[in-house]
Amino acid sequence: MKPETTYCIIGAGPAGLCAAVSLKSCGIPFEIIDKGKVVGGIWDIERKDSAMYESAHFISSKTLSGFRDFPMPKDYPDYPKHDKILSYIQAYARKHELEKHIQFELEVIEAKPVNEGEYWQLKLSNGESRMYAGIICATGLTWYPNFPQIPGQFIGEMYHSQEYLSMAQFRDKRVLIIGAGNSGCDIACDAAKVAKEAYISMRRGYYFLPKYVFGKPCDVFAHESPTLPLWLDRRINEFLINKVLVGDLEKYGLQKPDHPILSSHPIMNTRILYHLGHGDIKAKRNVSKFKGNEVEFEDGSSVEVDVVVLATGYKRAYPFLDDEYLTQKEGVMDLYMEIFDRSYNNLFFLGGIETDGAAYEMFGKQAKLIAKYLDCKEKDPEKHARFTQKKNTDYPNLRGKMEYVKSQRHNHYVKRDVYHKLLDKMLAQ
Repeated sequence: MKPETTYCIIGAGPAGLCAAVSLKSCGIPFEIIDKGKVVGGIWDIERKDSAMYESAHFISSKTLSGFRDFPMPKDYPDYPKHDKILSYIQAYARKHELEKHIQFELEVIEAKPVNEGEYWQLKLSNGESRMYAGIICATGLTWYPNFPQIPGQFIGEMYHSQEYLSMAQFRDKRVLIIGAGNSGCDIACDAAKVAKEAYISMRRGYYFLPKYVFGKPCDVFAHESPTLPLWLDRRINEFLINKVLVGDLEKYGLQKPDHPILSSHPIMNTRILYHLGHGDIKAKRNVSKFKGNEVEFEDGSSVEVDVVVLATGYKRAYPFLDDEYLTQKEGVMDLYMEIFDRSYNNLFFLGGIETDGAAYEMFGKQAKLIAKYLDCKEKDPEKHARFTQKKNTDYPNLRGKMEYVKSQRHNHYVKRDVYHKLLDKMLAQ
């Protein structure tokens, strides 16, 4: 390894593999470091720190979700289960002969710039210290649980959804799920099947989108529909969801959404409505406090439960990087195009976005942009310098006219079609 030319990709999940493919295509030397035992990141359910659970499926369809140069197999169902996604990701790594570049069961403990940022020095879990020309952080977003501050004390079982594996954990117990993201709703549906009593607590009202619209996967239907002005798109979607496909959410005991449709991350789950409609699970408001095995809610109601699952999301974190190396703006990481660090020209972040559609093609374009930027450093220094100046000062709009709900999850949210166009434009330049 030549530290002056070799880049380190941290993470061998989908984003890290995309980075490797693009660097390889440009002839840029690289190594991949990953804590796990196999390729796949969170999709490896055997990893103790994985957020995967037995009933997990992709929430976007196989048609639009694959790597651009490697479609998902035709015999896959529209919404593949976690084991099929893992097999697919590993097949992608084999296709591009990436496994020989990966060092498994190795963790980056610390990364710091040296020689005024010319190189990065990595301290590793095996005691080694290595020098690299730069690093690409492709570690994903679902490793560091977010724990809400709830008054009182609960004396039963309570754990974050990261520790949830199967519905066997709920059998014959009274269960409360706190949080209504896609994982929270999946886990609540599991509880509805086997728990003695099941409840789901939500802070606010949400829109629940069906996985099929008129016989087509929801994202395929949206992708094939004409592009409309935002105001008209919202009206049509609100009519379609609220009047035709889903109906009035309040009849299920749910809050009415307090935000326009499409302005928060979509919940691709209407099974939860089935279970609510059948009384298998009951909707509750936001939790106000714990008291023994009793949980009180903001509407004054309370229930006694044996298990509380905190499906309360994850923190975006890179614990191997000290805060002083992360450019921030108003307390949020400030990256150009959600990829390029503004202070260091050899520090990149890939796959750290949230979006309203499939992500793998997006990861591929992010990776290409990084690779082209690094390639230009030697082959076209003037172009490299121009882009460097731009990345340090430019603040492009990655959301178009869309305004998203203000939450930690939406701090790095991008509008899929807007972001794709910007990536394509920069790649062309």
